[in-house]
Amino acid sequence: MFAVGTTLISVLLDSMAGYAFARMRFKGRNTLFVLVLMTMMVPFQVIMIPLFIEVFRLGLLNTYWGLILPRASSAFGIFLMRSFFVSVPKDLEESGRIDGLSEYRIFRSLMLPLCGPAMLTLGIFHLMNNWNDLLYPLMLTSSADMRTLSAGLAMFVGNKTIAYGPTLAAAVISLVPLLAAYVFAQKYFVQSIATTGLKN
Repeated sequence: MFAVGTTLISVLLDSMAGYAFARMRFKGRNTLFVLVLMTMMVPFQVIMIPLFIEVFRLGLLNTYWGLILPRASSAFGIFLMRSFFVSVPKDLEESGRIDGLSEYRIFRSLMLPLCGPAMLTLGIFHLMNNWNDLLYPLMLTSSADMRTLSAGLAMFVGNKTIAYGPTLAAAVISLVPLLAAYVFAQKYFVQSIATTGLKN
């Protein structure tokens, strides 16, 4: 629930932000984009205490929304989607404006159908990152029902003993969804990595 929900919301918001940075003209656009990229250089350990306090004061500790909302967008996703939209010919959106489409309709009707490979690639990255994350969900959850798979695997490791058999078996099982997702999206994944950032 956490990994899938975060992935779906992140892909949508990152694609919208990437389109805005690539196509829309507004004051301070480049400065704001640089500030977004600078957040990639801040380690999670620096913001974990302020993040915990913020989620606690919002009353979202130990909830799915408390896990999903802080990860609702990422600088890497915005950068990836912006690179893709920069490579799309401007003739498409100009023809949409001539037909009287709003900016939102241009994004939804013309751009979204074209950015399927990039969105699938970003979705794989987000799913893999959130599926394997241990520290972030461990910090924001306290009950066993809300623990993610990585946190559950950590429970097999005790202070003095390690249950190697169950731990390795659970680790292999936890890899199956990621492998299935990658095999399904492999063609689009390679296509997107090969073309993103190349201007026509």
